[in-house]
Amino acid sequence: MIRKMICGAGVLGASMFAAMPAWAQEAAAAAAPVPNPGNNAWMMTSTVLVLLMILPGLALFYGGLTRSKNMLSTMTQIGAAAALAMIIWVIYGYSTAFGPEGNAFFAWGNAFLANTTPDSTAATFSDEVISEYVFICFQMTFAAITAALVLGATVERMKFSAVMAFTAVWLTIVYFPIAHMVWASGGLLFEMGALDFAGGTVVHINAGVSALVAALILGKRKGYPSEPMPPHSLTLTMVGTGLLWVGWFGFNAGSELEADGTAGLAMINTFVATASAGLFWMLAERFSGHKGSALGFCSGIVAGLVAVTPAAGNSGPFGAIVLGAIASLICFIMVSKVKPALGYDDSLDAFGVHGIGGIVGAIGTGFVYQPGLGGPGDGSTAMGAQVWIQIQAVLLSIAWAAVGTVIAIFIAKLITGLRVTPEVEQEGLDIGEHGERAYN
Repeated sequence: MIRKMICGAGVLGASMFAAMPAWAQEAAAAAAPVPNPGNNAWMMTSTVLVLLMILPGLALFYGGLTRSKNMLSTMTQIGAAAALAMIIWVIYGYSTAFGPEGNAFFAWGNAFLANTTPDSTAATFSDEVISEYVFICFQMTFAAITAALVLGATVERMKFSAVMAFTAVWLTIVYFPIAHMVWASGGLLFEMGALDFAGGTVVHINAGVSALVAALILGKRKGYPSEPMPPHSLTLTMVGTGLLWVGWFGFNAGSELEADGTAGLAMINTFVATASAGLFWMLAERFSGHKGSALGFCSGIVAGLVAVTPAAGNSGPFGAIVLGAIASLICFIMVSKVKPALGYDDSLDAFGVHGIGGIVGAIGTGFVYQPGLGGPGDGSTAMGAQVWIQIQAVLLSIAWAAVGTVIAIFIAKLITGLRVTPEVEQEGLDIGEHGERAYN
């Protein structure tokens, strides 16, 4: 669970320091916190691992699931949306989520990182600190991948310009406030005691619900569901799945902010919950009368990664195995039964896997956190009370993401329009939007 504990000196602190006598300045300098080199190195590594999840991980995973005529378009949308998120994060995103001043819903101060220097530090959960720039970069990758995840529901029909406009607005009114509410001291859900170790609500429920709302407003792809639209390269999807799993260790274990025992707990949970989910999805396929498939294995892997995210440091390994299995089965039912029955076009199942998996994981964290089930909780909060807190956090996140996405998608529509023309959709967005092909 990432918390806002930024210790960088501001303008007022700098002026007070300058007014001290020389001996006092020397004493203050000697007492200034110094980042732990090991923790700093681990967090830099974790940050790069999360970037690996976006490019190439998510880009290959999503790209392989689309039709070949939309491969480059899908990958370009993911990369460009992530890049835009990084720029916005530095300008005002970090300030809005983790600024020095704030209320229950958002923060402010330190726009453009004006008061951050190479000597600024961010506290971890012990007496150690890491570089504030490293913390900023780590959180920046979370914002970037969450924005990219949403696009899994809208690919193959949404304009590139609309994607960029939507991403900018969505980050501002949806992602940054929810990140503050869940992970910043003073944030509404943080103060309620909601458990979200690495982003079950902030990343996955947020992205999944937003993806569903955007897909419903955008409408179905041309020919869906009467025309077959199989993935054009499950090989690339499998490669992307592997890269996502590898990168997710930075995502989950890195969220401890230290290279300690809890990071090790998050690491083993990321192994076993994911393995459990991948296998149980294939079992569900077999019991449904189908062969266990590569696509099913990949879908289960992602469902397990999603579900264990909020519980990574909040569960024992056996609880993580159970959580991964349950999430996989529920996501399988959602994707294979509920989605066809309802008829909505969530192109790559962003809601069915990330949204539903995030909900299962967030609520399930309230159960697996308890010491009686091997979790690290101290028993001070009864299971029923913690589960109710988790449910409230889930409901608030769903409502905030849904309303914010409606606003963001209609602003994008006013600025650029939403859909490509029927001719471009038929030809493929690779040529129609970017003038190039994935395969010649």
